[in-house]
Amino acid sequence: MKDWVVDKVVEHLFGTWRHQKDWKSPLHITHGEGAYLFSKDGGKYLDFSSQLVCVNLGYGNKRIIEAIREQLEKLPYLGPGYATEIRAEAAEELSKILPPKLTKYVFSSSGSEANEDAMKIARSYKFPSYKIVSRYWSYHGNTPGALSITGDPRRMAVEYHTNVRGTVFAPDPYCYRCPFGEVGPDTCGLKCIEYLEYILENEGNIAAIFMETVTGTNGIIVPPKEYYHRLRKIADEYNVLLILDEVMSGWGRTGKWFAFEHWDIAPDIMTTAKGATSSYIPLGITAVDRDIDKHFRDQFLAIGHTFAYHTVSMAALKAAIEEYRENRVIENAAKVGEYLGKRLEELKERHKSIGDVRGLGLFWAVEIVKNRRTKKRFNTREDKLTGKTLMTSRIAAEMRKRGVLMSLNWLSHFVIAPPLIVTEEDIDYGIDALDEALKIADAEVED
Repeated sequence: MKDWVVDKVVEHLFGTWRHQKDWKSPLHITHGEGAYLFSKDGGKYLDFSSQLVCVNLGYGNKRIIEAIREQLEKLPYLGPGYATEIRAEAAEELSKILPPKLTKYVFSSSGSEANEDAMKIARSYKFPSYKIVSRYWSYHGNTPGALSITGDPRRMAVEYHTNVRGTVFAPDPYCYRCPFGEVGPDTCGLKCIEYLEYILENEGNIAAIFMETVTGTNGIIVPPKEYYHRLRKIADEYNVLLILDEVMSGWGRTGKWFAFEHWDIAPDIMTTAKGATSSYIPLGITAVDRDIDKHFRDQFLAIGHTFAYHTVSMAALKAAIEEYRENRVIENAAKVGEYLGKRLEELKERHKSIGDVRGLGLFWAVEIVKNRRTKKRFNTREDKLTGKTLMTSRIAAEMRKRGVLMSLNWLSHFVIAPPLIVTEEDIDYGIDALDEALKIADAEVED
């Protein structure tokens, strides 16, 4: 039977990051509850990646919904040049969970905008220095500036109209595929940091180092223990800003409020979004330290958004912070995340197509390979750009048949990041589906 909703969606809306010929029959979702989504045909699905790693508090959170409703009735919008009670309250609540050095904020509508603002602030603050050091496996957003510091294939597809001038890419702390031939984090000489320092020594005009604290979409790349200690020291020695993108890794996703807390460091600028409101309403945040704040008291700051400090988004932010804190959601992410890691390691023992498992909290990647010895991938970046069906897509399709949605699968890995409210029973349900689906890849592994 034809579904007019699906027909009209496909007729009028573009599918994102894909060839449009493949945008044929998106799943018709009617509602969500907790960690689960429900379809028109009666299906119930565990959301095993919180959609785009953003619905951290799951579906139907009454506190956030009520806060949004009350603010809509009271004052649904006000230009950014006014003071309101909810703006003061939300900013104050945010200040309680951020490092004390991050004292001033710009609120926008998305992680892309938050990163655009961070780049403008950094370049204005460090003028005439303007270059940004990013990483090859990074993703920082869809807008031209954010894409210019993005390393994954999405930049390559539209690079002709992004402002790539001023971006210098550095190697990632990708221990499973170390570009310097190191065999793992236990023997790592941190050559990736040494190379980054070499860039700072020789490039000139560097304004900032801009990184996802834990790389998200491109594989949940968790750096070795000393990586950020060295990076923080180098940034200070060379007088460049350290900007950390916590759009995905923030808001309890790794078992801490923000991922950089695992390494006891703080950035000069932090960006975040997604889990700030559990994505019930759009919000991006750019937080800067005291020195940057003082600088712009006497300098023109060329930043502004129609929806800056949006009153309804501020209400959702305040409610979300209260929910994370009062219901010990972040503690649950750490506890259940440890269980998830154990279950994934068990899968690795059983499936010869799994090359690596890595993560923190409820933020994990399973990387599949065609050959464990050579680490050969099933697919390449070119396969993604040319529309070839990926092995990860085939596995995700099988999981969907088994009642588990994997919204983020990319080239050779899955991002496993369920809502932070999940239980161990939910994890078992998702892992069992993945266990069966991985047989598709096992059947095509090279000996």
